[in-house]
Amino acid sequence: MTKPLFSSASVILPYQPFLWQVIINPSDLPIVGGSMPFTPYHLGPALVAGLPLRRYLHAPTFILGNLVLDLEGFTVILFGLSYPLHGYLHTVLFAVVVGLLLGIAMYALEKPMQAFYKKIQLENSNALKLPSFLLAGVLGSVLHVLFDAFLYSEMQPFFPLTLNPLLNFGVPISSVCPFCAWLGIIGLLFWGTLFVYSVYKSRKDSSNFRN
Repeated sequence: MTKPLFSSASVILPYQPFLWQVIINPSDLPIVGGSMPFTPYHLGPALVAGLPLRRYLHAPTFILGNLVLDLEGFTVILFGLSYPLHGYLHTVLFAVVVGLLLGIAMYALEKPMQAFYKKIQLENSNALKLPSFLLAGVLGSVLHVLFDAFLYSEMQPFFPLTLNPLLNFGVPISSVCPFCAWLGIIGLLFWGTLFVYSVYKSRKDSSNFRN
């Protein structure tokens, strides 16, 4: 018998994340088996990797790349579709395609958005070219797939292969969410530090100019 590409047998529960569960007790959230999108946790790896590399990768594109694939799951929940939360988009193959398209779109929007990105400390350089956007989109989307692959049994991350070698790969499922949550805290602290340093530098420059 031919194995179906993706199983839709997993039960889809209403998406009701609670902040205290997300940070303090994430093991109680119904994440295993594709019952809840993992979206909030993806911000952790996105911030920790994207902010320090913002000179080389377009950080807004990288962060969005870590989040955008879960539009698949939210669409399933919103419309009650008989389709797994982690289907075609949650494969490396399609993640690369989505990442490239995202990179192109973000590059097209860069000129009107650049001042805003700099204001919120997501950019500090004018020199980024299209390859930086494309690479940021692809890396963000693929990283999303790889993190999810540790958790969801319906995923086939290396489609067209039907296996998921990362599931039960020796990484305890209960440790993935707290790990990402702590990365999120570290990323937010780093982001806050960038803001503080930016304000300090701006005031120092202003003081030197007046003198």
